[in-house]
Amino acid sequence: MELSVDLKRALCELFEIHLDERGVQRIVTPLEYPGSNDRVVLRVRPQADHWMVDENGEAALFARLNGGDTQSEAISRWADQCEPHLNVQYTEDETLCARVREPRLLAPTIFRVACAAQQLYALATSQLEREASDFKEQVAQVIKTVCEELKVSFKSQANLPISGDLQADYLIGDEAQPLIVIAAASVQRLLEAQMIHLEYRCLKKAGFVLAVVKSQQAVGTKQFHRANYYTAKTVQYHPSDFSNLLRQQLMH
Repeated sequence: MELSVDLKRALCELFEIHLDERGVQRIVTPLEYPGSNDRVVLRVRPQADHWMVDENGEAALFARLNGGDTQSEAISRWADQCEPHLNVQYTEDETLCARVREPRLLAPTIFRVACAAQQLYALATSQLEREASDFKEQVAQVIKTVCEELKVSFKSQANLPISGDLQADYLIGDEAQPLIVIAAASVQRLLEAQMIHLEYRCLKKAGFVLAVVKSQQAVGTKQFHRANYYTAKTVQYHPSDFSNLLRQQLMH
């Protein structure tokens, strides 16, 4: 019996509940969007004769911010099945929600909406993950080829001597003055490249931060052009151009 009580308490402590002045309860669940550190957050809003449980459109928003496609046919098919199977509606404004008329049904509905949010995010970003993996593999192959040709050492997934636990996808050449390559498959990763560059400048450390993106469309044209002001160089990936650029930097 004691174990049951302790288990119930431990499970309850996994959730954070915040009540605002309008009676809206904000629930931070222990569930995370796949591949991220972002937890699924829900709202429970009192209505005249029911409660509305929703995630405020965050699943679709986070997916888009990470380059996901929330308008694909796969998402449309999933949305058609979401309501009959999970009793969760995916609205035109890309919000997952469910109406609850009995208090006893609030807890299971919260779980269903949170699980639907995870599913939406995972499905919207699944193609992106495959493309990102392919892109990173292509970048890796070019780096390996050039470094072997020039007899230059390199490290992958290298920790950097700056704050924030940021890593370089590749640290090439002399560690005292390295070429720091960031394969920016997402907007978030491109922003990390800029943070790395700024940290190196602030700390007056030698290092050339080279961000390479699959295409301008993959990260957004504005973000791409802005990144060239906040990295040593940001380029679109093309095998021969990228190879030549590496040689130029390493033989400089």
